[in-house]
Amino acid sequence: ARLWGFPHSSCHMTVKMKYIGIFVCLFFLVCCESATPPYYVGVGRTDITGPAAEVNMMGYANPSQTTHGVHFRLYSRAFIIADAEKKNRIAIVNLDICMGTQAIKIEVVNRLKTLYNGLYTNDNVILTGIHTHSGPAGYFQYVLFEITSLGFVNETFQAVVNGVVESISLAHKNLQPGYLHIGEGTLQNASINRSPVAYLRNPAEERARYKNDTDKEMVVLKMTDKDGKDIGMLNWFAVHCTSMNNTNTLISGDNKGYASMMMEKYISGETIPGRSNFVAAFAQSNEGDVSPNTKGPHCINTRKPCDFVTSTCDGKNELCIAFGPGKDMFDSTQIIGEKQFQKSLEIYKNATTALEGPVDFRHTFVDMTNVNVTTVNGTKAHTCLPAMGESFAAGTIDGPGAFNFHQADTKGNFFWNLVRDVLHTPSEAQIKCHHPKPILLDTGEMDWPYPWHPKIIPLQVARIGQLVIIAVPGEFSTMSGRRLRESVYKVITEAGFPKNAKVVIAGLSNTYTHYITTFEEYQEQRYEGASTIFGPHTLTAYIQEFDKLALAMTKGSSVPTGPSPPNYLPKQLEFLPGVRHDSAPSFGGVTEDVQPEYKRGETASATFWAGNPRNMMKNSTFLTVERSAFSGSWNVICTDACWETRFHWERKGFVEDILSESKATVEWIIPSTASSGNYRLRHFGYYKEAFTGTLKPYSGTSSIFIIN
Repeated sequence: ARLWGFPHSSCHMTVKMKYIGIFVCLFFLVCCESATPPYYVGVGRTDITGPAAEVNMMGYANPSQTTHGVHFRLYSRAFIIADAEKKNRIAIVNLDICMGTQAIKIEVVNRLKTLYNGLYTNDNVILTGIHTHSGPAGYFQYVLFEITSLGFVNETFQAVVNGVVESISLAHKNLQPGYLHIGEGTLQNASINRSPVAYLRNPAEERARYKNDTDKEMVVLKMTDKDGKDIGMLNWFAVHCTSMNNTNTLISGDNKGYASMMMEKYISGETIPGRSNFVAAFAQSNEGDVSPNTKGPHCINTRKPCDFVTSTCDGKNELCIAFGPGKDMFDSTQIIGEKQFQKSLEIYKNATTALEGPVDFRHTFVDMTNVNVTTVNGTKAHTCLPAMGESFAAGTIDGPGAFNFHQADTKGNFFWNLVRDVLHTPSEAQIKCHHPKPILLDTGEMDWPYPWHPKIIPLQVARIGQLVIIAVPGEFSTMSGRRLRESVYKVITEAGFPKNAKVVIAGLSNTYTHYITTFEEYQEQRYEGASTIFGPHTLTAYIQEFDKLALAMTKGSSVPTGPSPPNYLPKQLEFLPGVRHDSAPSFGGVTEDVQPEYKRGETASATFWAGNPRNMMKNSTFLTVERSAFSGSWNVICTDACWETRFHWERKGFVEDILSESKATVEWIIPSTASSGNYRLRHFGYYKEAFTGTLKPYSGTSSIFIIN
């Protein structure tokens, strides 16, 4: 008592202690109230791999690039964030597919409305793609995107939609009080500008404001529960998922999918991908002119640099290809993915800026074919009906096209004009509106058997405290993204948002309108400019419309819903043949067995008689790598979701095709961390009976091999 300055009287002592107790209680009440988590956070992840055989891949538009196995699995990663009162919430879903599409968004929102009575709608659900070019195609509702996939592919569509809905449902179920922090950093040597000649068209004084011709900034959103336990991570960094090139036939999440895999493994400690409670998503940003192939473009016939303007070699477009930084596409994928993972982890660990403030959002539909704008010099202009330029067919240094097309074509070609006119001759108004783009495909005026391109486009802005997310429906070039972010930041801060507000672009969200270049870049008509489908004033129109949404959000005012986009799902045409049947001497039987012993760094491999992988669309695995335990049981140490495994499916030759015979090869690239012991490879699948069409499961097991 003397130490505390209390008198010796026990009566006084009792009274004093009572007051101290009251003070302590009040202190903790105040502290606990101030420490109440400001948000509710939920995360969920679901497999969306889809058909692993015979389906064209989305991205390169290469008809011969069809799925023939799995490099590693694709996922839908959902994040739901609500305010402390659960009055407002948003669902951000990052998909390991090429891009978000209108068809997917329509179906997902319809199902969510039924499940949650309107809690999740067009307004507060963002679907964004990582832009892998190594996933199955067929999930659009517009003709141009369905040409190489032989129409709509319901197998792919259902796999993605089911996965998105399930991942959102998991996040909804897991919603809990939590904290959000953001951090940012710079990632060098993971990207180059693939159209520098177009970038140089931008004003010199504008370019002088930036050190690089691509954005190197990475923004990380860290999510923890009320006790500070890691829940999830979402980041934005601009780089194409084209480390896997157009010769690849294995389903892959490319560099961003690998980064997600590594982040989830590191934080959770779970070694088999897809099983951790922690969910990490590496989202896209303004990657329109950004390549991961950091060795740059070279002529594959001479090893000399390509033509700077046209990206050709001796006049041939297909000879100019960018590679690197690895020895092959698998190595390059890992290197670029590892760079993103390591930088993200560094930022994540040091993210100390707490998000504070409301959860809010604005969404509208805009007819992008005739938006009136005022240009920088004060003249009036407008957007156009969609059209693709001739340089679109040239492709890029990441995946060149064919025939005699080349980039930076502003004149056109008489022969290709004749071919174009067979489909549709563009009107004089279209030609004038898109100038200097020579129109190859006048998609905006082509509606058979249904429209070739979207016209009613969803625009969306979301807010989480001082973080503002612009969900853009396409691929903004580096400078286009900078202008959009800068404009929205100016709008919100002038209207009262804090000066430390952070604006990020979520690329390839909700629907796909190809590329968005600056007016100046458009004049060069590189691939990106030729693919800016609404004409030279597209960026100006998008900035104008996104500014309106941002301003409405600052004022707390509503925005018009806009014209409803059409739903063409009931009209979709499918021309991809289904699985006829399967036959084999013995399904799961080993045709080529493993070797008795392997060293670390070598590849263990076994081949089995197989059914068509399209028979097995469940969230499962085509393979396992198993290690013998002391008890005599076998423990699974890897599935086809692992980086170290590869699942190949093949049907070779006329006889095998007629008989519907096929084989599956399971490969395991033995890591340096593998323990010594006895191992085996297993393959799983379903085969389709010839007369009944019944699907029956089978499995196959290799001989035991030793890692010594």
